[in-house]
Amino acid sequence: MVESFGENLRMLRQGSGLSLEKLARKINYSKSYLSKIENGLSAPTADIAKRCDSALETGGTLAAMIVPVRPEAPAVPEPRPGTEAGDGDGDGDEVWVMVMDPEGTAGFHRLPRRQILAGLGIAVGYALTGGARSVADPTTIAGLHQAFEQYRRLGTTSRPGIVLPQVVAHVHTVRSLAEGAVAPEVRDELLVHASRAAEYAGWMSQEAGDDRAAAWWTAKAVTFAASGGDHHLGSYALVRQAELALYQQDSLTTIELAVRAQADPSVGPRILGLAARCEAQGHALAGAPDGYLRALERARAFLTEGAPPGVSRPVLGSASVADEVALAEGWSLYDLGRPADAAEILDRELPRIAADARRARARFGARRALAHAGNGEIEHACSLTREVLADAVHVDSATVRLDLRQLSRTLARWHNHDAVRELLPELGAALRVARVSPA
Repeated sequence: MVESFGENLRMLRQGSGLSLEKLARKINYSKSYLSKIENGLSAPTADIAKRCDSALETGGTLAAMIVPVRPEAPAVPEPRPGTEAGDGDGDGDEVWVMVMDPEGTAGFHRLPRRQILAGLGIAVGYALTGGARSVADPTTIAGLHQAFEQYRRLGTTSRPGIVLPQVVAHVHTVRSLAEGAVAPEVRDELLVHASRAAEYAGWMSQEAGDDRAAAWWTAKAVTFAASGGDHHLGSYALVRQAELALYQQDSLTTIELAVRAQADPSVGPRILGLAARCEAQGHALAGAPDGYLRALERARAFLTEGAPPGVSRPVLGSASVADEVALAEGWSLYDLGRPADAAEILDRELPRIAADARRARARFGARRALAHAGNGEIEHACSLTREVLADAVHVDSATVRLDLRQLSRTLARWHNHDAVRELLPELGAALRVARVSPA
């Protein structure tokens, strides 16, 4: 009975007729390193396991021997359907404060109303509680929709510290208008809009490196949506939690949450497709090609359906990429130990992302450079990395930096290569940049 990873690797390699040297060339690792793994002198990594599975066509056998570590993820409060905005979810006794300094650092704080009143006096108390409540008319609502779309566009080119204060203020404005709405249909429309804006605030918080704030905003979005009659956002909140787990390299939680998000078919093809796409990425991270392929096909089928005609609400998920499934495929193939296939897809899809969609270009561009580096195309990978850094410096994304750190570790294996020696200081400087304080 085979018990160790090294013994299993040797048995599978010999069964395929590959020498140690040939396998090392196929996966772009050294023969001596593979020898140490086979002989139990070095611990295997998940990357090594998945590359060997791909080269030996073993269907994830080796990856399954690497016990995944489930990191502690920030808890997202369970949404409470039917909770009224401003009445029972804490908003009525809560004041939202954005703290900003001249250098652009921004932080979001939630404080009890009575603490604000006690600390700042009667004048501020009147400002918080007095005055006539605004009324939303069709022109105002249309303007709010347009403003939010502008914030989303700004988010594709700018760092989170620029976008978050405006989005938080936008959510506050919309929820306040909803509280003052007399017509139920107007109130519901405003609350659903507030939910989309709150969900986006969660995404920008994640981009700023604050997963706890991302979880809080996602839960707030679910509460707003349920109060406005949209009970499907709870399923999308599971997708967002799955995405947080994915970036934390937690494949098990990613898959579990993405599967739960697909439990209710009535949520519609968009949410089901995003959940299936996330599930596919989770299976790829776990090194399970069969589960990946099944989930990816479901994602493709659902997302091809698109939104039903006449839906005017802001789209959930990214609105800056043409083919989410193709990009997820390129992303996932790298995780499955197939960097050459990943590079081929990402080479094709990157030019389809608009030049001003810097956040998406940085995210998938980093994966593209990583795929080429993993395929041993070091000089080309270094050239692509410089393109990524040009976009990354503008968006200052915590999630992009995760891939850049992995890219830095991968390139460091070729530290004697001239192109790598020139690039690593630039890459290291980019990784040290973190101008946005978490909310």
